[in-house]
Parts: sequence; structure tokens; C-alpha cells
Amino acid sequence: MKRLYPVMLDIEGMRCTVVGGGPVAERKVRGLLEAGADVLIIAPALTDGLRELAEQGFTRTEEREYREEDLERAVLAFAATSDRQVNERVLNDARRLGIPVNAADDAAGGSFVAPSVVRRGGLVLAVSASGSSPALAAQVAAELAERYDDTYTAYTEWLGGLRELVKAAVTDAAVRRRLLRAALEVPENEWRNDTDAERLAARVDNLLRKLDGGYRV
Repeated sequence: MKRLYPVMLDIEGMRCTVVGGGPVAERKVRGLLEAGADVLIIAPALTDGLRELAEQGFTRTEEREYREEDLERAVLAFAATSDRQVNERVLNDARRLGIPVNAADDAAGGSFVAPSVVRRGGLVLAVSASGSSPALAAQVAAELAERYDDTYTAYTEWLGGLRELVKAAVTDAAVRRRLLRAALEVPENEWRNDTDAERLAARVDNLLRKLDGGYRV
């Protein structure tokens, strides 16, 4: 089993080429669109979902067989067809061009695996079994989705806004860390009331008052 390095990539506006038009390819495409990627789909036939995405202008689609030049300008490539020979061509071409490539039918042959993902606003939970069992990764992700429900979407937004205020108001790095840890203890019925900048600033001031040292905004 490969020893993989987990990383979150910023691919907004960047070309990602998906070779394949079936359900597996559709899952890859939808995940890429969530990250804001510029998606190019190469496939002689498409699922209804992929066709709808193309018609709505969310993707660029070439309904034909794969060619090596389809990987030009791509930062990521995905071999997601039901034809093993085509997938192998995509893998070989991507390796030669130095493009990270994911193979739906051969995790060991690709240079990265795509994890199962749970998104709750800024909170992104990614689960992988390193290609050995996508079903296990999906099961664990489903369990995490139940544990971390949609409440965390608003919660991460609140924490992000509070963090920006803390960075601007507190110069001592140690105090900042203590304050942000203390923010995690604020009950939901309280942080949900911080609906504007003034209330959020008051929350920061209140947290600072509770810390040793007498810091205040």
C-alpha cells in the first residue's frame, strides 16, 4: 500500500481534465466543481447529469474519444472510463507530462487518490483508505456527516469571522491561540446571536476579559 501525503489543493479556476462520461466521472466532476475548478470532460457519451452540467455552462465537454492533447494546461487529470486501455493511456500521458493523475480503476497506478469528502462550509472532512477500500472510506465519511451536521456550516463562518477580529486586535500570538481555543467553548445558543460585526467584536472583548493578563479589544 502506498504511503500517501494528504493535502488540500486550491484549484479554483484551474483546468482539470476528466476522461470519462459515466457515473464515476460524474462524481469526480461534481467534486471538482465544488472546488471551483475549470473542468474539461472528454467522453463519447455522457450521463444525463453530466450533460445537464455542460448545458448549464458549468463544464466544457468534448463528446469524442480521448487524445493526448486533452491534457494540455491541466493541473489534474482523471482517468474515469470503463475502458482499461483508455485509462492506461491517460495514466501514461499524464505521467509523461508531469500531471498528477487519478485512476478510477487502478488506485495504485495513479499518483493520487480522491478521498470521500464531507463539506460543512469551511470545514472539510476527507477520508481515504489509500485506495484499498473506497467503500470503507465512504462508510466512515457517512458517519462523519451524521456527527458533523449542517450546524457546522454556520459555526465555521462564525469562527472565521471571530478569528479575523482576533488577528487584528491581539498582537500576542500566545494570547491569540488561547482566545481561539476558548471560542470553541462558546455554546451554540450564544454564538448564533453574534449576527453582526458589533456583536462579534463584543464576543471577542468578552473572551479576552476572561483570559489572564487583562487583555481587551
